[in-house]
Amino acid sequence: MLVCLAVLLVIGAGCGRGAKDRAGKAAFEVDKVYEKGPATVHVRLDKAKITIADTVLLQLEATLQPGYELQMPKVDKVLESFGIVDWDNLGNRLDEKNNVVTTYQYRLEPFLSGKYDIPAFTFEFHDVNDPSAKHELASEPIAVEVTSLLGEQRAKLVIEDIEGVVEMPKAASRRWLWGLVVLGVAAVPAGWLLLRSRRTKERIRIFKPAHEVAYARLRALIAEGLVEKGQIKEFYERISGILRHYIEDRFDLRAPERTTEEFLAELRFADALSPSHKESLGEFLTHCDLVKFAKHEPTTEQVQQTFDLVKDFIEKTRSEERTLDVTDKVQEQEATEPQAGAVSPPDAKSQTEVV
Repeated sequence: MLVCLAVLLVIGAGCGRGAKDRAGKAAFEVDKVYEKGPATVHVRLDKAKITIADTVLLQLEATLQPGYELQMPKVDKVLESFGIVDWDNLGNRLDEKNNVVTTYQYRLEPFLSGKYDIPAFTFEFHDVNDPSAKHELASEPIAVEVTSLLGEQRAKLVIEDIEGVVEMPKAASRRWLWGLVVLGVAAVPAGWLLLRSRRTKERIRIFKPAHEVAYARLRALIAEGLVEKGQIKEFYERISGILRHYIEDRFDLRAPERTTEEFLAELRFADALSPSHKESLGEFLTHCDLVKFAKHEPTTEQVQQTFDLVKDFIEKTRSEERTLDVTDKVQEQEATEPQAGAVSPPDAKSQTEVV
């Protein structure tokens, strides 16, 4: 029982201190009250004398009886000598008589030292059943003194005499900076000329039709003299590759990457070649495979016929429509071709002009 009583005393003491703290916080030095009909207004200031560096707290509290609505004044519209640092709407609450209490707070700062007035404010209210019948309740101005930070010592201030003229130190010479600027300006064109001299000359891109590229490859093949050297298999590998690359360049068919069976299977559905050309290609590729893989030894006439078949196929299917960028390869190939521009077949007994 004694323990419970002690607890209640502690709680009661704490509540008492809390109430006092709230009362202290809510204490205002100035509290003006204005009443009219169902409305009661409080205009409060936490202090009436401040320094130029201080702020003053302004609180507007309006109490209105049930059945009425209130419009709070627009403080920023009527302030002249003070600025609003911060403001807060504390919301609405009901007092013990069931009246609606609306509270706004404003933190104000003075512009200059001196004596100024917190201006009068006008509160508007009306009956909820008759909004057109508006009523006004006006407050009165409240004087506030704003003191200087110097206080009473302001009159004792002494303005010291101006000190003698002091010679300014001479600025450090900046001739070296101008020298760097001149060198930098001169280095720009010099660097540009050096870069230009080292820059490789831009090559003109060379484009040639597919048949001209194939002719150049045939001329390079004949110049190697593989048949005369007895390298028949190598000759057939090279001439087969030349024809396959021409077909790819001319007709956009992937001949080089595929086996003969794969290429002939695709060739059956190609519309770019005539049936006779398809038949000739089939015979040519089959003959080349026999030489390359079955160790077939072709006669001189067969070698000549192989060469003539490739040249004839290129000649009959030539076109200027499809061109290739041969900037890198053509110059190297053309360096090895005969000056007369003719291609000799592998058989020395027969001369066949390619172009």
